[in-house]
Amino acid sequence: MKLSRRTLLKLKNKNKKLKPNKYNKLKRESLRGTIKGTVERPRLSVYRSNQHIYAQIIDDTTSKTLLACSTLDRSIKLNLSTSRTCDASRLVGEKLAELSLKKNITKIVFDRGPYLYHGRIKALADGARAGGLKF
Repeated sequence: MKLSRRTLLKLKNKNKKLKPNKYNKLKRESLRGTIKGTVERPRLSVYRSNQHIYAQIIDDTTSKTLLACSTLDRSIKLNLSTSRTCDASRLVGEKLAELSLKKNITKIVFDRGPYLYHGRIKALADGARAGGLKF
């Protein structure tokens, strides 16, 4: 179900029975409807939890994950004191760019999910750009 931003805000303000996780799901689906990954330009999907950040490159035509990287990876975890910072997100972006260039993936579509393009999400995107990926 694809809804506009205005409709989502009306639903959130008008209908108090709409739970926050349901609202976030509708918001994510409305964004996901406009972003699709292809073979030439796969989708970089980001998930952010309170402790860690996860990123994966997905080909939506075959529904396969091509690459994945997170702050739980051993090579990244050893370089960090905590995995909740923007520096950790930047390292994940750089590592993901390095792995994707080995698989000849240079152009991607960035999918921020329900998160704002700010803070750790922006740091991951900047790290991926610094590593050589083009959005």
